Amino acid sequence: MARNVVILASGETERRALPHLLAHLRDRGVSVEEVRIPPRNEALSVQMAERLIKAVWYGRFGVSVSPDKFVVLLDVDGKFPDKVMEPFRALPERLSDEIGAAILCVYAQWHLEAWYFADATNLRDYLGRALGNVDTSKPDEIHNPKLHLKHLLRAQVYTARVSEEIASQLEAEAIAERSPSFKGFLDAVMNGPGHRDG
Repeated sequence: MARNVVILASGETERRALPHLLAHLRDRGVSVEEVRIPPRNEALSVQMAERLIKAVWYGRFGVSVSPDKFVVLLDVDGKFPDKVMEPFRALPERLSDEIGAAILCVYAQWHLEAWYFADATNLRDYLGRALGNVDTSKPDEIHNPKLHLKHLLRAQVYTARVSEEIASQLEAEAIAERSPSFKGFLDAVMNGPGHRDG
């Protein structure tokens, strides 16, 4: 029986892209049911994560399949992960009496776009050009990868829909080989804690 996972993320780009980056997990018995984001472009705070988790959990009351796990994906924007993750560490305990599912918190070192550079071959094929002066062997260290990607797109405006198109062309296994933060995210979705505390 498949394990059902719900992802919480910060925005529309993640909501559209993550299902493509996680699609291969179906073959491994993991079903990512949905990616939930805060309404009205609000920030993904601890309080917002708690509200989203409760909304999913109680919204399924009476439904036979409940999530087995919630994975909260935080974008640390190059800051120290421990500092960003610290307020979220109490989240599983705060909800343990109400929610009968595991709750894990993980991070992307920079924006989701850093993960795209880890699969340099397929990103280059999508763009139809070289990736410029970035070290794709260390994508988590690319400073402001979203801006770099916007420049590479030239006249094409970078939107959540374009991000989804790019994600659909990438190989998760290739990304996991080069990006520790993506590997930590995959580990949390598939197995358990993985890289949750940096």
